[in-house]
Amino acid sequence: MARKTRVFAAIAALSLVVAACGGSSDSSDTTTAGGGALELVKDGALTVCSDAPYEPFEFQAEDGTWTGFDMDIMRKIAESNDLELEVSVQPFDGIWLAPAAGKCDVVASSMTITEERTQAADFTDTYFDAFQSLLVRKADAETYTTLESLKGKTIAVQTGTTGESYANANATGSKIQSFDEASAMFLALESNQVDAVLQDYLINKERADKQGTSAVSAKFEESPEEYGFAVEKGNSALLQILNKGIKDLRDSGEYDTIYNKYFIG
Repeated sequence: MARKTRVFAAIAALSLVVAACGGSSDSSDTTTAGGGALELVKDGALTVCSDAPYEPFEFQAEDGTWTGFDMDIMRKIAESNDLELEVSVQPFDGIWLAPAAGKCDVVASSMTITEERTQAADFTDTYFDAFQSLLVRKADAETYTTLESLKGKTIAVQTGTTGESYANANATGSKIQSFDEASAMFLALESNQVDAVLQDYLINKERADKQGTSAVSAKFEESPEEYGFAVEKGNSALLQILNKGIKDLRDSGEYDTIYNKYFIG
């Protein structure tokens, strides 16, 4: 459902001042009010890498506007710093390396903070708690309720995700089939090519609620995960802005408004 959102007042302590760019590069040098240097890949914009569509976290509305839980948070932070939101769609596998490659400023892609990923990128404070789950065809909802019940069956996972890691570690006796895109996993389930999809709970729930042909048959809440936004290693200026943006959204109640829009309403 659509809801009106208020444009945040600019964060005075961290407002961005766009500086003149030299040479032919598209990147822009900016400084925070505190004097910290900040580089953006595009003048006047916060460029976000994301593996989309991935409802309800990142997807495009019918009018082409980027929306979803992650995108709404990113847009609020961008607006509070007088920036436009730009989105660059990238495959998920290794997406946390995209800022270092100059493809974007930050990754917002329902991404769990892991030890491996923190070795190659810096992450914000956590902004969302998640856990894994099983999505199966409705006819199998009473049959495939545990990983053990899927022995000898095929489980779909997305390449490079914590769902893939969880399946490889816990789904002994099952065939694990990796897909580059989430949409391909869901199509494989609907066409009987796989027997289940192991994926973040809210992603699976969104698919089940919208399609009506599948159901979430198991939740693995014993292994909680935390999402974070990723920036290039050492980019403390942008990390500071993002962390303050997350905190301000929580303190103002705007975080709850966005959460309720996608997960409660």
